[in-house]
Amino acid sequence: MDVLLIEDNPGDVRLTKEAFRSTNTDIEFHVLTDGEAASKHLRSCAADADAADDDTDVDVPDLVLLDLNLPRVDGFSILETLSAEFDHPPPPVLVLSSSEAREDVVESYERAANAYLSKPDDPAEFTSMARAIEEFWIDSAQHPPAPS
Repeated sequence: MDVLLIEDNPGDVRLTKEAFRSTNTDIEFHVLTDGEAASKHLRSCAADADAADDDTDVDVPDLVLLDLNLPRVDGFSILETLSAEFDHPPPPVLVLSSSEAREDVVESYERAANAYLSKPDDPAEFTSMARAIEEFWIDSAQHPPAPS
């Protein structure tokens, strides 16, 4: 399982990775720490996916964990990039933010986030959240197939 973690806080990156180590899923994290790099990476993934044929292995993440408050380009712009660049459904995007502002939640869903999660306050809550993500988004939810 390839997870793209877009997060600029090194402490939150560490907590997220540690939390997912407690799950049963083998997860490979790719971490990007600013919104501009994330947008560029996602555009590249979309272009590769659109150009791929059935025999080509494309490096599109299986899941995106997205912070909203990023340097250079914010998370809302990244959500727009995903919607605009992919000709097929993009990978599921879970906003993982310290903001609990109603307007951030609403705007995230308006820009096609699949879920909005508030960052937990302690490592045990991070672990519980990682297990819930694994149970639903990794083990249970069916994702649309990539284009052929």
